[in-house]
Amino acid sequence: MVRIQRRKLLASCLCITATVFLLVTLQVVVELGKFERKKFKNSNLNDGHAQMEEEPIHLHPFLKREGLTLNRKKTMAADSYPIMLWWSPLTGETGRLGQCGADTCFFTINRTYLHHHRTKAFLFYGTDFNIDSLPLPRKAHHDWALFHEESPKNNYKLFHQPVITLFNYTATFSRHSHLPLTTQYLEGTEVLKSLRYLVPLQSKNHLRKSLAPLVYVQSDCDPPSDRDSYVRELMTYIEVDSYGECLRNKALPQQLNGPASMDAGDFYRILAQYKFILAFENAVCDDYVTEKFWRPLKLGVVPVYYGSPSIADWLPSNRSAILVSEFSHPRELASYIRQLDHDDRLYQAYIEWKLKGEISNQRLLTALRERKWGVQDIKQDNYIDAFECMVCTKVWDNIRLQEKGLPLKRWKADITHLSCPEPTAFAFSPLAPRRSSLREMWIPSFQQSKKEAQALRLR
Repeated sequence: MVRIQRRKLLASCLCITATVFLLVTLQVVVELGKFERKKFKNSNLNDGHAQMEEEPIHLHPFLKREGLTLNRKKTMAADSYPIMLWWSPLTGETGRLGQCGADTCFFTINRTYLHHHRTKAFLFYGTDFNIDSLPLPRKAHHDWALFHEESPKNNYKLFHQPVITLFNYTATFSRHSHLPLTTQYLEGTEVLKSLRYLVPLQSKNHLRKSLAPLVYVQSDCDPPSDRDSYVRELMTYIEVDSYGECLRNKALPQQLNGPASMDAGDFYRILAQYKFILAFENAVCDDYVTEKFWRPLKLGVVPVYYGSPSIADWLPSNRSAILVSEFSHPRELASYIRQLDHDDRLYQAYIEWKLKGEISNQRLLTALRERKWGVQDIKQDNYIDAFECMVCTKVWDNIRLQEKGLPLKRWKADITHLSCPEPTAFAFSPLAPRRSSLREMWIPSFQQSKKEAQALRLR
C-alpha cells in the first residue's frame, strides 16, 4: 500500500513538473515572437539594419548625455528641429534629440538625411575624413564641422589650407580652434598639485643606485617626430631605462605589459621613482600636447619634453620642464641632466612649484577654467557633447537671424586651426643614418596629402 502511494506521489510530481515546463516554454515562445516582430519593425526603419532601439545605444565610450531615441519620435524630431548629420559614424547614434541650453537639435549618423530639408550641418571626425566620400555637391546652407583630437599622423590632409578651410567650425588641439582641445589630457589643476605619487628627492637619490636618471616608455616606434632617433643618440651619452617596445632595455612586471596598464597606479609608482621622464610626442605641431607631458608633472617627475613648439605656453611654471629644443645636440642635453642629477638644489628648482602647489601660468589656468567640457568628470559634458552643442547653437543663431531678416553670420576655419609642418628627421652627424620610416613613409605621406588637398579644391 505504501509502495502504491509513493508511486502516485511520484507521478503527481512528474505531472506538475511537466506542466511548469510547458508553461515556461510557452512564455519563451511568446517573448521570442514579440522580439522578432520588434526586430522586423525596426529593420524597416533603419535602412535595412535591424537594431533594437528601445533604449539608446552609445557606442562611443565618452558619450553620456541623455537623448530621446525612440523610433516613433524620430520622424517628428527630424521634421521639427535642425538636423546635425555625423558623416563619420563616431557616436553610433541613429537618432537623438540633444538639448543644448535653450536650443534643441536632432543628431544622427543616418545618411538618408543627406537631402532632408532640415539638415543644417555635417559633422566630421578627423581620422575618418576621406576626400573620396564627402556629401557633395555642397549646398550653401550646409555647414561643415570638424572634430579632430587625435595624432596629426592619422590624417595629414587636414593640415593643408585647401582642406581645413572647408570647415565652418572646428574642435581641434589648437588654441585657435572654435572649441580648443589643447588640455584634453589634463583633468584639472588638482592632479598637477597632488603629491600622491611624489617620491622624496632623498629616496630618488638612493634609487639611483639601481635606476637610470632618465626613463623612456614608448611602444609606437618611429613616428613622424623621429623621437627614437633622438633617444637612441642620447643613450650614447647618458643612461636611459627604456621599458616600451621602442629601444627597450628594461622589462616591466608582467601584469603591467599592455596599453591598459599605462594609467595603472603600479605603473605610475614605477615612473615616479625616476628623476626625469623623456616626454616625446609622436608629432611636432603647435598645441599638440598629450598625456606624455602631463603624466610626469602629475607624478612629481621632471619632463624632458620634445613636441609642440608652443609648449612654453602650457607649462605650470617657468621652471617645470626641460625643453629639448633649447639644446643643439643630445650630448648637451645629457650634460645638463647629469648636472641636475648631481646637484639637489638645481634639481629641486624644477619641482618647487609642485611642492608648494603653485601654478603661475595664467594661460593654463584660464584654459582649464573656461573650457566647456571635462575630463573623466561625470558632472560635466565631455568634449564630444560640447562639440555637438557648439554646432547646434551656432546653427540656431543663424536661424534666429534669418527669422528677423538679418544677415547670417558666417564662420570659417583657417590654417591656424591645425598647424603641423612637414616631418623632418634628426641628423646629428654626416654619418648618422636618416630614419627609414620618415624617408619611406611619413614624409611621402605628408607630401601626397598636400597634393590630394589641392586636387580636392579643383573638383
